[in-house]
Amino acid sequence: MNLRALARSQRCMIRPEGVCNHDPATTVLAHYRLAGMAGVGRKPSDLLGAWAFSACHDAVDGRGSSKAINPQSDRLAHAEGVMRTLDGLERMGYQMEAV
Repeated sequence: MNLRALARSQRCMIRPEGVCNHDPATTVLAHYRLAGMAGVGRKPSDLLGAWAFSACHDAVDGRGSSKAINPQSDRLAHAEGVMRTLDGLERMGYQMEAV
């Protein structure tokens, strides 16, 4: 299953305060970066991604005019967004198999 392709047109699951553009046409899979699982030249697994509108993705990645308003709460919102995305995928009928 292509989790990046499935993100298209989904609603944002990150929801950082004060930055959302509410535009599902801009939804992408925003990868949560965690020490030991990402780094220079290494992107996290798509399983660590959350559906995010472009402005929300920019905020949690610290880019442009949408830079994080509160980095700690935005990081929590991103982590919760990963969980909401996994739940959304399950509701769409995709099974996340436990190993």
